Amino acid sequence: MQDTRIALVTGANQGVGFRVAKELVTSGATVFVGSRNLARGEAAAAEIGPGAIALQLDVTDGASIAAAAERIGGEFGRLDLLVNNAAISNTRKADLSLREYAEISKASTASLEEIRTVWETNVFGPLAVYQAMLPLLRKSSAARIVNVSSGVGSLAVNADPAYLHHTFYGPVYPASKTALNAMTLAMMIELESTDIKVNLVSPAFTKTNLNGYEGTESLEDGSREVVRVALAGPEEPTGTFTRWENARIPW
Repeated sequence: MQDTRIALVTGANQGVGFRVAKELVTSGATVFVGSRNLARGEAAAAEIGPGAIALQLDVTDGASIAAAAERIGGEFGRLDLLVNNAAISNTRKADLSLREYAEISKASTASLEEIRTVWETNVFGPLAVYQAMLPLLRKSSAARIVNVSSGVGSLAVNADPAYLHHTFYGPVYPASKTALNAMTLAMMIELESTDIKVNLVSPAFTKTNLNGYEGTESLEDGSREVVRVALAGPEEPTGTFTRWENARIPW
């Protein structure tokens, strides 16, 4: 089992996480399919096939995270790849279009309760999972952490009035990804003297539940950069923020 990479993908029962887990299994990895709802995780793992293991994991629940780390450690003793993918975009969009939702989610109109809920999953969740899984990652000979962010979290890009989506930047989902980028930078700095690689990746604007299926890219195309970086060898760099194909995104 030492030759088989052991991976964990959070939020892997659907969307980008599911596609990434499937591609990793196809590449020969053993993948823990993290899912807040175990039944959905089991269904996803069954669909992916041998090499996929359903794992109950709610990134907002410390006990759930601790139990997940204990299980991975008990079964394999290490973790080679962590893909922090689990995320939510809102709690009150309902049937509103993205443009309509943006109007009720400006700095002056956003619900503080909604901001806290989204940030709990998108910002504090990945940090909590990182803290719990780091001891297992340290036991790997070639560990990598891939945090799934978004180009909408780039301060440099969104600060430009000429940017196409400049007016969509708000304190709920976009700012949560900015904060995730900051958490990732903190991880990068902490681990820069180790062999553990840390990368930040933006999928394309993919048709998923996250955006009410308003995305323009297929799931396969939208997941390509996450898969590429997740499958990168130990010679590939750390500390990058990219979109397909290896295009740098300004922080």
